[in-house]
Amino acid sequence: MYKIFIVEDDETIAHSIADRLSSWGFESNVCNNFRNILTQFLEIEPHLVLMDISLPFFNGYHWCSEIRKISKVPIMFISSAGDKMNIVMAINMGADDFVSKPFDMDMLLAKIQALLRRTYDFTTQQSGIFQHDNIILNSTACTVTYHDNKLELSKNENKILTILLENKGQVVSRDILMNKLWETDCFIDENTLSVNVTRLRKSLAAIGVHDLIKTKKGMGYIIE
Repeated sequence: MYKIFIVEDDETIAHSIADRLSSWGFESNVCNNFRNILTQFLEIEPHLVLMDISLPFFNGYHWCSEIRKISKVPIMFISSAGDKMNIVMAINMGADDFVSKPFDMDMLLAKIQALLRRTYDFTTQQSGIFQHDNIILNSTACTVTYHDNKLELSKNENKILTILLENKGQVVSRDILMNKLWETDCFIDENTLSVNVTRLRKSLAAIGVHDLIKTKKGMGYIIE
């Protein structure tokens, strides 16, 4: 089931869209915290965002830009400001489509379905985004964002961090990490894993992330 995140401050419009989307088989999520839309986005992990331009605190362009820093999830603007300048602005900020208000619900559905097909027909529906405190991992793009700092990860660094965040709160054994990283019957020296974890820790420290990965002696690693 595709998840749609509706960022619209007119409650009547937002819930009207949500009800229709639910009847079409989508999981609808209406924004309820316009101070920090990015936090809700990360919690929901939607497959598509419907974004109004005029919002409390910060406008839709701002939040589109913030989402684009960490995700390529499709964003469709829905706005009464449907003049050429706003449409061009939306596309330049990273939006994938623009629907002017007032709109026909069936037309909106058709556009949503078309955008979802273009985005997910040949790709996984999983967003690949993990959040821990203020740390955001985009495992698809191999990047970590911490506040305004962004880090490009190597293939192995990305795999290690993804596995640990997928199992947050649990100890991941060294054997499991080595099997998932190298997936080979060949013997891999345990020191190779230690070197990779050390490199990852140093990379994270460079953007201000310290003590994220804990070592459990004789057991493995954990993100608590």
